Amino acid sequence: MTSTGRRRIYLMRHGHVDYFDSELTDPRMVDLTDEGRRQAETARDALKNAQFDIAVYSGLPRTKQTAEIVLSGIEDAPELIAHEGLEEVKSGWIKAKSRDELAARLAYGFDNAEEENACFLPDGETFAEAEKRITAAIEELVFTKDWKTALIVAHEGVNRITLGWACGGGLATISAFEQDLACINLLDVDVTPNEKGDGLQIERMSIKALNVTAYDFVKHELSRTSIEHLFGVDFGGLRPERPTEDL
Repeated sequence: MTSTGRRRIYLMRHGHVDYFDSELTDPRMVDLTDEGRRQAETARDALKNAQFDIAVYSGLPRTKQTAEIVLSGIEDAPELIAHEGLEEVKSGWIKAKSRDELAARLAYGFDNAEEENACFLPDGETFAEAEKRITAAIEELVFTKDWKTALIVAHEGVNRITLGWACGGGLATISAFEQDLACINLLDVDVTPNEKGDGLQIERMSIKALNVTAYDFVKHELSRTSIEHLFGVDFGGLRPERPTEDL
């Protein structure tokens, strides 16, 4: 049996990427931009005194690259482990006439996630399916591997769902958990033997820090949402009008 007690998870989102790069053929394989690497480097500097026993990424390049940069500042850093269960919520497809329209559609992507068959985009993975997959991946790491401090680098939807699970609010809460690029969340997980004595259970979870951006701690330059930032748009601090016509 792995050890009981308090486990600490540093849960990060990957740094900035450009989904509109003219040379990109598969959005899943997108790399960090120079901006994304700089964001990851500030996280590396902020976490330089952390001692990770385990480091996990989603298996996709942008999370691997972010994790590698963070770990480059850690003495005796652990080997990176890929876990496909932590891949981003699998989206469907829509057509949009412009970046602004696409960003406007995505701005509502996490609303009403708790409703039956709700998904991020039409015909995508349902949030219920994603929640099951992602929480199973986190629980597997907690119950089957022996560690005290973990680095997990994942994605916006993955982190939102993990935070909803950690706070006990589930999918009804995930629209409230903004996740800026290369942000750091800190979760403490108390692990005890289960009632049968043949495994572990999670006794308690605490969110100790949320959406910390080492490159801008007080969010002075982060008035835009991460969706607005990624798409290079600015809705002026207000949510855009919800698109109603399917194209």
